[in-house]
Amino acid sequence: MNQQGGESDGRGGVEVSKDRNGIEQVILRNNRGASARVSLHGGQVLSWKTERGEELLFTSSKAIFNPPKAVRGGIPICFPQFGNRGSLEQHGFARNRMWTIDKNPPPLPNESNAKPHIDLLLKPSEDDLKIWPHSFEFRLRVSLAAEGYLSIISRVRNVNSKPFSFSFAYHTYLSISDISEVRVEGLETLDYLDNLYQKERFTEQGDALTFESEVDRVYLDSCNTVAVLDHERKRTFVIRKDGLPDVVVWNPWEKKAKAVGDLGDEEYKQMLCVDGAAVEKPITLKPGEEWTGRLELSVVPST
Repeated sequence: MNQQGGESDGRGGVEVSKDRNGIEQVILRNNRGASARVSLHGGQVLSWKTERGEELLFTSSKAIFNPPKAVRGGIPICFPQFGNRGSLEQHGFARNRMWTIDKNPPPLPNESNAKPHIDLLLKPSEDDLKIWPHSFEFRLRVSLAAEGYLSIISRVRNVNSKPFSFSFAYHTYLSISDISEVRVEGLETLDYLDNLYQKERFTEQGDALTFESEVDRVYLDSCNTVAVLDHERKRTFVIRKDGLPDVVVWNPWEKKAKAVGDLGDEEYKQMLCVDGAAVEKPITLKPGEEWTGRLELSVVPST
């Protein structure tokens, strides 16, 4: 792959360029014109567009593209900690680090190399080991299928001499018409931890989740498919996940949105976070063990 010139490397469109701060980004394009953009800052997917060029992920108009600040939008990776459930900074450090392109990743079972994809790698720095003293290799593959599906696969390997545990989420900001027009299906009857009530446990009573105020919940042991129906745009996001038992649903609503510096006051209406996650029961890896967590996002027309 030609790092500077942005040339394709023969797997469909894979192109490396730099953003205005000189941070490398990888652009994936499929044959139909759908695209995804991944920043090496955080290994973060910043854009995912349909073949018609319609943006499917939300990014705040006030987002700060200046490391080490994480970008408000796209799909930040929360690792090795979700939220404030531990001693690290909010959502851990992976989303604030510079990743490298992994030119020779170990093979991924059941994964075709034919579709446009990029493999990234994160290893802990000396400073990371001071705050989280565990050696790991985090491999990330982002790919774009012919149908325009966005697929993200994370592999975390313990290269330590002792076990460690972590929590994890793909903190996915979906772009929606209006938060009051959206409903989430696939969470009915599940227990959830409500972060607005000291992580107290409740059971979902509705047959679909709709929004009229702030929501910040971790749904536990969910099935592997969740759907987000956007009535006004007549489209449905289908979220498929594997190795990620929980689903985080978050919208800050009006008061919190005003308090968040890198989010526009009214922008909460155009975004909804629905994350494939492993929060309640942390993942524990013995020395040499590897965990894999997959997320596949697709969008289908709906009535």
